[in-house]
Amino acid sequence: MDKRSFLKKASLFGLLPFSVPNFIASSNGHYIGQRTTNPKAQKIARETLMPDFKPWQGSEESFWEEVRSQYKLVPDFINLESGYYNIIPEPTLDGLKQNMSHVNLRGAHYMRTELDQDRHKIAKSLADFMGCPQENLIITRNTTESLDLVIAGYPWQKGDHVIYAIQDYGAMKVMFEQVTDRYELTQDIISVPNHPSSDEEIVALYESKITAQTKMIMVCHMINITGQILPVRKICDMAHSYGVEVLVDGAHCIGHFEFKIQDLNCDYYGSSLHKWLAAPLGNGLLYIDSKRIAQLWPLLADYEKDPNNILRLNHLGTHPAYITLGIYDAINYLNWIGIKRKEKRLGTLRSYWMEALKNTPGILINTPNAADRACGIGNIGLLNMTPAQMADRLLNEHGIFTVAIDYANVKGCRITPNVFTTFEELDHFIAAVKTLAQS
Repeated sequence: MDKRSFLKKASLFGLLPFSVPNFIASSNGHYIGQRTTNPKAQKIARETLMPDFKPWQGSEESFWEEVRSQYKLVPDFINLESGYYNIIPEPTLDGLKQNMSHVNLRGAHYMRTELDQDRHKIAKSLADFMGCPQENLIITRNTTESLDLVIAGYPWQKGDHVIYAIQDYGAMKVMFEQVTDRYELTQDIISVPNHPSSDEEIVALYESKITAQTKMIMVCHMINITGQILPVRKICDMAHSYGVEVLVDGAHCIGHFEFKIQDLNCDYYGSSLHKWLAAPLGNGLLYIDSKRIAQLWPLLADYEKDPNNILRLNHLGTHPAYITLGIYDAINYLNWIGIKRKEKRLGTLRSYWMEALKNTPGILINTPNAADRACGIGNIGLLNMTPAQMADRLLNEHGIFTVAIDYANVKGCRITPNVFTTFEELDHFIAAVKTLAQS
């Protein structure tokens, strides 16, 4: 069936107007990403989001070689900076291109009559993936939009008090500064230790700043500059015992390691899906506990007037719809890999380079090594140069791209391998850091 015939039949059968990966067996029994053009197969894949595939028959390393083959990687440097944006694999990229072509083909008809239905189905799949009710989740464009919607839309009163950390993301700190000026709030800003002795030490830091006027704590699920995972559930339980709401920045967590949002007992959770879920750039989510929806003011007014309907907060205006459609492809691709398998791989990659460098003279590691404190992201500094100098020399002398961090008590480069990273590339990184430490 040619593309034109397929699109015509797809519209007649009422199928969603975008395609999804159908992972089918190759001749050697392995499973590789290919895209089905069979309408019935597409419908089944969309409705289940769990293509029926056999377990991988080869070795674990051969599986990750197959994953790497599904990425187009630049030949001129080793990419160890997947934290800002995860490049998407070829199956997801193919889907993005097809989604773009289809939206362009159907034009205003799609935007007026089909998009809302598709967004609803994608939100349902995303909510199922994250273990929360669909009525508590909306699709946004990024973490900043998600969390700023809460910060700016909260019903602040003069004298209200907020708590967050110096290690929190800059855009949200700036928004808190803005509402503080606007509503005459008060703030306490803590500093999370890079190597805490226990969960209780971290919980106590936040608890020590709570007053009778405290309304909200913002906390990172994973600190973006170090990769440290914080005990969010314990912080939420503690805060709720004082009647304080908790806003969680989970920018780096969805698609990175396994968890369910509702298990955290938080009031709000924002994340970027173009990071570790590897959805197309410009996708995010916001979870809001049912008790908190009605109290928020939207950033953009919507026609939905029911104060308890979360869609009241989700007006986007005209936007590139094909970006949202790509969430489906990203979830399917991650389901093929398996979130537990991905979590284990990312943790193994980080531990590999960290163990090799931890006792090297002149090196400062800014990330805990325990498996429950970190996963794929780590941070390492050199005593003989600034983070900017380190990042520059890693790139220009050794062909390794990283990002320099030099604030919030963190001095080093953030190292973020991905599922396409090899141990040979990490060996090159390890050797380069040792060379720089001795220079």
